[in-house]
Amino acid sequence: MLAAPDGTPIKKVESSAGKLKIPDVEKLVGDEIKTRSDNVDKELVDAKAKASAGDKAGAVALYKSVAAEKCMFPKKAKSAVAELKKLGEENIGMVTNDGPNYDPALTTTIVNVMKQGLNAENNGKYILAEQMYHKANAMDPNDPTPLRYLGELYRHDIGNWTKARAAFNQILNMQSDPLSTAVALHGLGKMTIHDGDFKKGLSLMEKSVDVYPLALTLRNLAVYWNSEGQFAKANDYTQRALALDPQDPYNRVFAAVYLAQNGRKDEALKIATENINLLPASYNLAAIFALNGQKEKALGMLKRHFFSFERYQQVREKEMMEARVDAVFDSIRMDKDFLALTNGADGKLPIPMVRAASGTNN
Repeated sequence: MLAAPDGTPIKKVESSAGKLKIPDVEKLVGDEIKTRSDNVDKELVDAKAKASAGDKAGAVALYKSVAAEKCMFPKKAKSAVAELKKLGEENIGMVTNDGPNYDPALTTTIVNVMKQGLNAENNGKYILAEQMYHKANAMDPNDPTPLRYLGELYRHDIGNWTKARAAFNQILNMQSDPLSTAVALHGLGKMTIHDGDFKKGLSLMEKSVDVYPLALTLRNLAVYWNSEGQFAKANDYTQRALALDPQDPYNRVFAAVYLAQNGRKDEALKIATENINLLPASYNLAAIFALNGQKEKALGMLKRHFFSFERYQQVREKEMMEARVDAVFDSIRMDKDFLALTNGADGKLPIPMVRAASGTNN
């Protein structure tokens, strides 16, 4: 259902056998956007006519109505602001950029290109993914979504943090949706913590959760507070992440790490065994085995994480460093095989005597 800000229903789609058809929902939204766009166009025409007829007050009221639509129709709002200035109005606000282009045909094209990029990324074809995301970004530079995917690709998959920071900061400096803003803040926070500025990085991740709570951010905040010995906070963030999607395998494996830390080792091992083939969860699977005293299995999962899941040395050296300081590997921290496996660590974090701040959940 589409509703006005006061909750008044505008339009709705009926379900069929308890399910909604995506094309029906897309048509509902598309039709409403077109209707609103047409209404704004009419207000601009009427405002111009009133201004020409000497009805300044009437023109100002209409132009201000259009200017208020800067989120949905930034270009039209910018035109209205310019006309208000001509009429001598002040304190009318600014439209900082043109915002995304909501043209349905362009949106469909961008979505198709983004799907190609995501498919490439999921199959480890990171260069192709980068090309597709760049192509989508070029189609509409004011759309933060392709930048969001580019930033994460550079941060998490390729390890080019210079490019990742550039993409994330660009999102923060443009008109952006809450999800993209939250991803950018999390990415910057994660990198900032790794570079040693724990307080600033923590602040960025907390701000990310305030903007839009992501399971990934909540998990990394759990890691942070666990490494600081603040177990109640760590558990709270873990449970919040799990509550967002209790059946998500990454959430379940991550939560199992804390089950193992709290003595519920059999439960943790059961979850680990059920998800043993989940390649992206290899790091946390390693943590569960390490916490259960199964060194060889832990090392096997870490090796799989570093050399099968990760594809770039720039990423491995950061992940190896984080493993060296992660509290979950206290039992094998000084083990010669563990040290040999992580000998490519970038050395940017201080090795703890017992535990240290880290960010291990990607």
